[in-house]
This record gives sequence, structure tokens and C-alpha cells, in this order.
Amino acid sequence: MDAIFTLDQIDRVAAAFFKKCQKHKVWAFHAPMGAGKTTFINALCSQLGAIDALSSPTFAIVNEYSSTNAGILYHMDWYRLKNEGEAIDAGVEDLLNSGSYCFVEWPENAPDLLGPETLNLYLEVLDAQTRRLYIPEEAI
Repeated sequence: MDAIFTLDQIDRVAAAFFKKCQKHKVWAFHAPMGAGKTTFINALCSQLGAIDALSSPTFAIVNEYSSTNAGILYHMDWYRLKNEGEAIDAGVEDLLNSGSYCFVEWPENAPDLLGPETLNLYLEVLDAQTRRLYIPEEAI
């Protein structure tokens, strides 16, 4: 699955990706700083009916949102993690195994916590307004 989009198309793209990949409960977003991981995850959470204010969990590591369509959603930002032990101490393992949707930024900072059922998504910056989000076909 592959999409090239601009910010004004993000809700449509988020809806399409969710429709195709909703069986996956853990989504890991691989992208450089400033690519739009948080923005895309916020669009996903909005598609799922998140009723809380959405923000980046950079300092909290995990934000929890209530959703009208999917129950509890977890948005994780592992950028500041020094090792997997910090993630475990923060309770991340329990959340990943909770059965709730978990959207993870910077998964490469604690890769061994993510199981084979994790959906790995790759977000690329094409230019100042345009992004490419893709999932290797074998992962869907």
C-alpha cells in the first residue's frame, strides 16, 4: 500500500490506510524528524473518533485517548528512550499487549518490544508539502 499526499489530503489517506490495515493493533511509524508522524497519527485517531485533545507524547512517552469507534487508543513516542528498559519501566509492554490500537513513533529505539504482528509504516518527505506513506506489500 502506498500513498503520496499533502496535508489537505491526510484525512482521506488515514481513512484508507485504516480501512485496509485495521486488523493490525500495533502500528510502527518509521520516518525522520519532522516528516509528519504525529500529524498522521492524529489524523488516524480522528478517523477512529478520538474525543480527547491530541498532542505529541514526546515527553510523556505515551498519550491515551478515548475513542467513540475503537475504545482506548495509545499514541507512543519513543524518541527520548535510551533503551528498552526505559520503555518497559514506563509500562509500554502492557499497552502493546492490551489489544488496543497502539501507534508508535520512533520504534527503532526499542525494536525488540514489537512483535511480528506489528504493522511497519514508512513516511518519507518528498518536498515541503508532500509526503509518501507506504507499507511493504507483504506486511498487509
